[in-house]
Amino acid sequence: MNVRLKSLSDAGVSIWLDDLSRQRIQSGQLAELIADYSVSGVTTNPTIFAAAFQDLSLYGDQLSSLKDTDIEDAIRQLMSSDVHSACQIFAPLFESTKGYDGRVSIEVAPTLAMDTAATIEQAALLADLVAEPNVLVKIPATKPGLPAITATIAAGISVNVTLIFSLQRYLEVMDAYLTGLEQALANGIDVSTIHSVASFFVSRMDSEVDKRLDKIDTEEALALRGKAAVANARLAYAKYLEVFERGERFASLKAKGANVQRPLWASTGTKNADFPDTLYVDQLIASPTVNTMPEKTMLAFADHGEVPGDTITGQLADAEQVMTDLAEVGIDYDDVVQVLEDEGVQKFVVSWDELVEGVSAALAKS
Repeated sequence: MNVRLKSLSDAGVSIWLDDLSRQRIQSGQLAELIADYSVSGVTTNPTIFAAAFQDLSLYGDQLSSLKDTDIEDAIRQLMSSDVHSACQIFAPLFESTKGYDGRVSIEVAPTLAMDTAATIEQAALLADLVAEPNVLVKIPATKPGLPAITATIAAGISVNVTLIFSLQRYLEVMDAYLTGLEQALANGIDVSTIHSVASFFVSRMDSEVDKRLDKIDTEEALALRGKAAVANARLAYAKYLEVFERGERFASLKAKGANVQRPLWASTGTKNADFPDTLYVDQLIASPTVNTMPEKTMLAFADHGEVPGDTITGQLADAEQVMTDLAEVGIDYDDVVQVLEDEGVQKFVVSWDELVEGVSAALAKS
């Protein structure tokens, strides 16, 4: 087993791979990553599946059987098949951690990001299609997504809340989760079976803020490049502590078996070649968190990552100072996070459209 990744896992960071394909499943590679790289979960998105589904040697037979199926239904069948298989591979870990890890995520169609009712309906459909207890249904943290998160949790379905950028929205996400747990209890559901993660997107924050700092082009502004994303995530963890470690509302739910909603660091591959390739891993170590990594980032950490201990809780004052400094040089935080959410939704829709186009082309060839 890789000692660096094992140390990261021992520090309370669950390592989830941000990739899935039938090739990984059938070749045994996914099982090897669990055994040798401390991988304890998988996340997926339309871009990942768009690439995977082009391999007709692996998907051709299933594609042929779906020729007369509605294209979006065909995509759901393809995705749920792979997620179901991955869930079975992770089942022993899921059982040994009592549902804490061994999780595989599947995403509601991004085109529904602004449609509460349709998101609720599709979340239930995806959970039924995968039909495994360790599936997480991904729902975006848009304003219309918040009541969908509550309703899905209330129905006893575990949720990966995705596309979080702002601290205020994160507070709303945690409230949606707690409200869902309260409703689940009222519905007679065993809340100990419900789990959730809140996916805070990291690298995109630096990409947007640094672009603005470069335009400001003062010494003070340029000195802040590469600092916003880590500071934002660390302050998100502080909010987590307020709600789940010190909050009375969750304490009441915990007494009835409820689980915390762990912060998950998403988009943790560095987009700026000037930054260390493990920046968004080694600077965001704390328990309990999840870091969902592209394979490239995971292998980089396996090669040269360091685990000096908790790199979040002792840095909260510094994180506050970074945000203050950013505001003083002219960075409008509220505008940054709104732009990122709007762009994030649009990027997901573009990826979905590419997935529809790719599956359509593959169906034509099969």
